[in-house]
Amino acid sequence: MKLIHQLFQGALPQLVMFDLDGTLIDSVPDITTAVDKTLADLGRAPAGVENVRQWIGNGSPVLVRRALAGSLEHAQVDSAQAEQALQLFLDHYAEDHSQTQVYSGVLETLNWLREKNIELAIVTNKPERFVAPLLDQLGLGGYFRWIMGGDTLPQQKPHPAALLHVMQLARVAPEQALFVGDSRNDVLAAKAAGVACVALTYGYNHGRPIAEENPNYVLNQLTELLQPAG
Repeated sequence: MKLIHQLFQGALPQLVMFDLDGTLIDSVPDITTAVDKTLADLGRAPAGVENVRQWIGNGSPVLVRRALAGSLEHAQVDSAQAEQALQLFLDHYAEDHSQTQVYSGVLETLNWLREKNIELAIVTNKPERFVAPLLDQLGLGGYFRWIMGGDTLPQQKPHPAALLHVMQLARVAPEQALFVGDSRNDVLAAKAAGVACVALTYGYNHGRPIAEENPNYVLNQLTELLQPAG
């Protein structure tokens, strides 16, 4: 029995929802470039890849505030300056996604799920306007019936609203759905939505091991979902 079958008592889910950054794609290099260009525009020192890797996960507005603060904690950042920096960041990020790569095992897994006629969706905190073009650029555009960005609804992960909305569109009950992510926000959103969750070790979880969040399973590669359950 494959791991995905074990999650659903020997059956298959009707819907699999995926986070994007840190789960399906490694986008840190391009995001870092945009962050560092933004900081340069503001006369500040660059943040660098390792810092940005820890700051990703709560959407662009929070990422920018963390970059201005130089820390995960950003309460002291001026709101007007944060809004200015956000617009700079979005403009810079729109310029280039050439360094973003699809993680190993992603295409194999998506193809297997599609062959089983399982509905697929993206639920990400990335601004929606970037998601479909980026998926198309990376050869992933044809797989997902629904795309939920961080600004598609008023709430974003860890709030479960986007997951609940996709399940409503798909007419799928929580016990028939799976969420795949890489961060605390993903696990919290899945638990709040009542869906099973597997999490990947290679993603962006603010420098903390994802196992600490207690998803149903922790995977080192997405294809482990299709391997025999241990």
